[in-house]
Amino acid sequence: MNLTDENIIEITDELSSEYEISKILREYPKDTVIVKNVKGYDIPVVTGICNTRDKIAKSINCEVSEITEKIIDAMENPMEVTKFTDFSEYDTLDIDLSKIPILTHYKRDGGAYITAGVVFARDPKTGIQNASIHRMMVLDDKRLVIRIVPRNLYTYFQNAQAAGEDLDIAIAIGMDPAILLASTTSIPIDYNEMEVANAFKNGELELIKCGELEVPQADIILEGKISVTETVAEGPFVDLTDTYDIIRDQPIINLEKMHIKKDNPCYHAIVPAGFEHKLLQGLPQEPRIFKAVKNAVPTVENVVLTEGGCCWLHAVVSINKQTEGDGKNAIMAALSAHPSLKHCVAVDTDVNIFDAEDVEYAIATRVKGDRDIMIVPNVRGSSLDPVAESDGTTTKIGVDATKSLKTLEKFERVSFGE
Repeated sequence: MNLTDENIIEITDELSSEYEISKILREYPKDTVIVKNVKGYDIPVVTGICNTRDKIAKSINCEVSEITEKIIDAMENPMEVTKFTDFSEYDTLDIDLSKIPILTHYKRDGGAYITAGVVFARDPKTGIQNASIHRMMVLDDKRLVIRIVPRNLYTYFQNAQAAGEDLDIAIAIGMDPAILLASTTSIPIDYNEMEVANAFKNGELELIKCGELEVPQADIILEGKISVTETVAEGPFVDLTDTYDIIRDQPIINLEKMHIKKDNPCYHAIVPAGFEHKLLQGLPQEPRIFKAVKNAVPTVENVVLTEGGCCWLHAVVSINKQTEGDGKNAIMAALSAHPSLKHCVAVDTDVNIFDAEDVEYAIATRVKGDRDIMIVPNVRGSSLDPVAESDGTTTKIGVDATKSLKTLEKFERVSFGE
């Protein structure tokens, strides 16, 4: 893993992988931190490589305001990977998870969790490869249990179940931030996330042939199979909202071997409910919201899922308002595009959507409650929302904080022009 952050915090005190490291890491929510001395391990722990929008923008060579545009461009113009290598830079060993400093984050957690592992698999039906981040709880030195939500990997798993054969996978931990970001993008099931990553890398991405899979270079790569017959209770685990997710029976991963880089490997840990967790899960949804809003309001400028809203439940949409009603149309499109979204604010282009104070200013000075607030009850929301009903429904709110076109002069921001 190439760490380019110039302000890396190094912690040299000996710390335990059970609770102690996670507690210290939470004291540095937006820093890149390396814990050098992990009790009982030779491998250091790193976190925070993607815990700010600035770091993510830097990894894909753009400005923060250009992230959505950059992701959309890579998704719409993926590049086939033509460069491959092997495991010559790795030590290949029999699987032994006790050699890796996998963290236990909180005392009520179900166990130690791999939180930055990207799972690679091929669809047994089509042969198309998928890459996606999943949380995986350690069962013993050779087994994990994986939380699989109903997306692409879940479809692959169902196809493997139908065929009666366990699903071959590789798990990559500790990789280039741009490749990590690509693995979180919401692309069609017949697309390969590594071709999106290659677009981010301008065609220079090099993959490793790992059996039938093609994986990026990472500090740690595990090989194994997801069992189609074995399940076990997974959880509890702290999710985006800093609350515990429920316990579910989930598939077991039986691991076979591991590859660890010979040169200064690190174990990448994402702190549950930290900014890295929120941004990597939420930020890749912004392009989908942007495209949906653009269909309704072509003059949309940008979209952000806010950190205060866990990068999941709250959005701000910036539009160049042309007609009365554009704000509400933008809100309805955003709420439809991201079903987990609960509250959405529409603002004008003179408001910085990345600045919570500026958004609050727009709400304070441009919103008339009976006219500009939309309330939509009894609609499907997020399973992560603590106030959602048991059937998954919630109430959604839209706030049109755009200027009324009838009285534009009343909203002139004088300090902007002098």
